[in-house]
Amino acid sequence: MITPPIPANEQERLALLHELLLLDTPPEERLDKIVEFAASEFDVPICLISLVDSNRQWFKARVGISACETPRDVSFCAHALSSDGLLMVPDALLDPRFHDNPLVGNPPHVRFYAGAPLTCRDGLVIGTLCLIDTRPRTLDAVEQAILKSLRDLAVIELTSPELATDA
Repeated sequence: MITPPIPANEQERLALLHELLLLDTPPEERLDKIVEFAASEFDVPICLISLVDSNRQWFKARVGISACETPRDVSFCAHALSSDGLLMVPDALLDPRFHDNPLVGNPPHVRFYAGAPLTCRDGLVIGTLCLIDTRPRTLDAVEQAILKSLRDLAVIELTSPELATDA
């Protein structure tokens, strides 16, 4: 397993994450609806809005997993923080970064991962909207575009809560 790299802008990224006052807050219906839709649209058992703190990834919204956080050092999402775009892992068993990751060999048995970075102001990435499957797969160009659009919606909801109201 390869530990996720620490982004060059880590201090600024963490400052923004804490400024947004999102960590350890109650679920929000509008974010839950995004992950529910994404899980259904992409036919995956797990979908998360994951926020990556200094030592953990915490799930602001989740479908298909009961845990509310995992350690950062085993986090697929932490790898996406340094990615230029969508991080896609078609088969984690074949990827040297993840093949011996405990999340691959043990529940939830991650085989496929696609994480769209939640990029906020000044290009700072606070986490991902991610899809996880227990079988190898990939996303075509249209599916990638849909995931990125849902990610953009999640960023709006996370950074501008006054724009939306729970109906």
